[in-house]
This record gives sequence, structure tokens and C-alpha cells, in this order.
Amino acid sequence: MILRKTAVRRGRSLVSLGIVPVTDAPGDLVRRAFRSTAGLALGSATAFVELAYVVLAVPILALRPVRPRVFAGARALAAFEGFRLARYLDGESASGYGGRRALEYLALRWVVGGLGAGIFLLIAWGAVSGAIMGWQIVSGQPIGGGDPVGTDRDWYDPIVVGLFGMLLVFLAVQGLVGVAALDRLLARRFLGPSEHERLRHRVSELATTRAEVVEAVNDERRRIERDLHDGVQQRLVALGVVLGRARRATAPERAGELLRQAHEESQQALQDLREVTWRVYPVALDSGGLHVALESLAERSSVPVTLRYSLAARPDAATETVAYFVASEAVTNAIKHAGAGRIEIDVSGVATGVAVRITDDGHGGASASGSGLSGLARRVAAADGEFALDSPAGGPTVVTAVLPCA
Repeated sequence: MILRKTAVRRGRSLVSLGIVPVTDAPGDLVRRAFRSTAGLALGSATAFVELAYVVLAVPILALRPVRPRVFAGARALAAFEGFRLARYLDGESASGYGGRRALEYLALRWVVGGLGAGIFLLIAWGAVSGAIMGWQIVSGQPIGGGDPVGTDRDWYDPIVVGLFGMLLVFLAVQGLVGVAALDRLLARRFLGPSEHERLRHRVSELATTRAEVVEAVNDERRRIERDLHDGVQQRLVALGVVLGRARRATAPERAGELLRQAHEESQQALQDLREVTWRVYPVALDSGGLHVALESLAERSSVPVTLRYSLAARPDAATETVAYFVASEAVTNAIKHAGAGRIEIDVSGVATGVAVRITDDGHGGASASGSGLSGLARRVAAADGEFALDSPAGGPTVVTAVLPCA
């Protein structure tokens, strides 16, 4: 599942954001191509409806009483276009725009749809022409009424037809791709939020993020207190008990055994304290950077951890800190709750910053509302990053975070 922007942006996949590389199978790519083609064909058909509506609506706008109905109709057509873009072309479904903006959008949208219709007509014409020429070649007839059969030009006619057909297919595909891009751009320009609305949304987003930062800090403090209370404090109490028994022991052998136990308890308490301090902030982040810190995390893990680190340059300190804690908490959750036997950490650079992916082979079913993962989401949101969780029942679980890098 994908969390909201305070955890992750709603309505946009990580693939569309350029966060996760596309790994679709060939069958998925073919289905996506057919879906996009169907969306463009539908948009080509609606372009004529929109042209007719604009031609009829513009003169009627002079009549003030009917303007609301004209704008309502324009909004209905624009809403259908938004649905088409979201359903077939991976566009964003917009809302909140007025009727005037919707009418302006339709006045330009029909041009883009008309371009698509023209390309589809050319494709149909090319397909019919290609079928006719292919039949002429197979049957030995002259192509297009050209030279009669038996001249020296016969041998390269199939080659010329094939190359020309490949060129037309390439131009047609590029034309459809361009129409799809124009379609999405036009919708984003007219149906998307205005600058004032973006600013208002950003202010609201920052206010939410600030509250979540405070909550994340409080969660971190509670976690540290819990680790100290349940770990280090209990070890120190046990150490005091053993030392007290050693002081009261009369037999030298018994006292020596108790002192040995006390020494072991002190070593374990020191180890627990190091674990707590390491989780608070690992010194390796300052001395060696994110790569060294993640290597130390992999070495300290109780299950095998594979690290792939492909950043060419070292990120800024704030990005390194958040990236490390995302990996650390995800590894901890995989070990404690998922029963994972192997974990993979992949750190790579993407267009929007640094991407951190943690994959485990556990039983899956992780919930984004859990204390650990929700805390991670808030920590990433505080850095204005993107966070996603994919954990189907039976696994695997994939935690992905993308952090903007200064």
C-alpha cells in the first residue's frame, strides 16, 4: 500500500515519480500499451464532442442566466477527461477547478484529441495500404501499378515496403506518445491547482509535517526510555544483586563465582548501552558516512543482510541520518516481527534524491499503522521525502523511502 504525503503522496505511484525503476514483465508492458492506446482512441472520439460543445457554448455565454448550466456541462466533460487520463494514461485526477477553466480546457483539448484522431486515421490508412502492398508482393502483382513483373526492380520492392512500413510505425508510435504527453500537460495546466491553491496546500502540508515531527521526536524519546528501562536498567539491577550476594558470601569459591557473574553482567550491560547509543545516533555516520554505517548495521544483524550501495557522492548529513534510521528500523522490524531469514538493503540515486529499499523474505502482512513503520513514515515526511510499504501476506516485504538530497 502507499501512504499519504505526510507519509507519501496520494494518487501517484513510485514508478511515476521516478523512485522505483520499472520492472514490468513484457506482458505487463503490452497490456499497458494497449490500455494507453485505448485511452488515446477514446480521447480522439471525445474531441469531436468537445469541439461541438465549445462551438455551441461560446455564443450562449452572452446569456447570463444560462452561464451556470454551460459551465456545469463543461465541468462534466472535463471530469470525464480527468477520469480518462487517470484510468488509461496514468494521469492525475484533478478537482476543484471552476467552470470557466473547464471550458478553456475543452477549447484546447479538442485540438489535442484531433491530432490523435489524425494519427489514428493515418495508422488505419497505412495498415490498409500495407495489407494491399503485401498482397501484391505475395501474388506477384506490380506494387501500386508500377513496373510490370519481371523487371530488374522486383527484388528490392519487399525491402523498400518493409523499411517504409517500419518508418511509418515508428512515426505513429512517437505521435501517439506525444499526444499522450500533451494531453497530460494540458490537463495539469488547466485542471490542476492554481499557484494560490498550491501555496495553501503546501502551508497545510508543512503544518501537518511539523506536528508529525514533534510526534516522531516524542516516539523516539519513548523508545530510548523503554530501551534503557527494559535493557540497561535491568542489567544494572542484576549486577547490583550479584555484587551484594558476593559481598555477603563467606566461601572464597562462592565469592569468586559471583564476581565472575557480576563481570559478565557488567559486560552485557555495557553491550546493551552501546546498542542503545548506536540506535540513538551511530558514530559511524560522522566518521565514515552512510555506507560505513550501513555496513556496520549489516555486520551487527543476527540474520544475513546484503547491502548494495551505488551512490557516487556522499549525501548531506541530514539525508544520511534519515536514510540510516529507515534502514535500521526496517531491519529491526524484519527480524523481530517478520521472521525474515534474509534481508537486502539497496541504496541508489534517483532523479528526486536518494532511494533506500529494504526487502526481506519474511511472512509479510506488515501494517503501515504499526508503531515502527508509522514512525518511519513520519520521519521521512519530516524530511519532505516519499515513503511506501508493500507487504502482501506471505511476503516479501519491501520498504521504500526516497529522500530529497541537498
